[in-house]
Amino acid sequence: MGDIEAPEPNRPHQTVLKSVLPTKEFATSRKGMLLIAEVILSFVSFVCFAASTAAAFVTVPLLEFLGAFFLLFAYSTKFNERFKGFLWPLMDFMRCVTASIIFFIVSIIAVSKYLDGSSKAAGIFGFFATIAFALDFYFIFNELANFLKEGGSPNPEPTRQQDEFSDSDSD
Repeated sequence: MGDIEAPEPNRPHQTVLKSVLPTKEFATSRKGMLLIAEVILSFVSFVCFAASTAAAFVTVPLLEFLGAFFLLFAYSTKFNERFKGFLWPLMDFMRCVTASIIFFIVSIIAVSKYLDGSSKAAGIFGFFATIAFALDFYFIFNELANFLKEGGSPNPEPTRQQDEFSDSDSD
């Protein structure tokens, strides 16, 4: 029985942790850094709102944190490539647009209406989150615009066979 080696107790935990954390190449990419910034800023803003007198606004950063965390997980584990039915870039674009608008409005209210320090901190972190979400939707918009300019497919010119079988009334 002395020949059997005991398994390392930390080995299963390391593999689980590595499967959840984003890869280094994704975390250093522009999209990865923006998503990590969105997750961190939304979470910090959530904590500040939870500790403030403006606790009614706590759902905004919580929902944006969960959405950004889900997409960080989906993009880093390539979960999005397994489900082609969703329009991932469009869904991400809409999330970023709505998040930046709502964060901006809530941050203005938190900074101007409430006097406690945690409300002011939540508003400041909300403004930084607004910038992160706005940068993200700007880059997504540029990618979507380039995709649509190219015709929405890798081969924008139709083949002769596609032209013969088209149901065009202009013939």
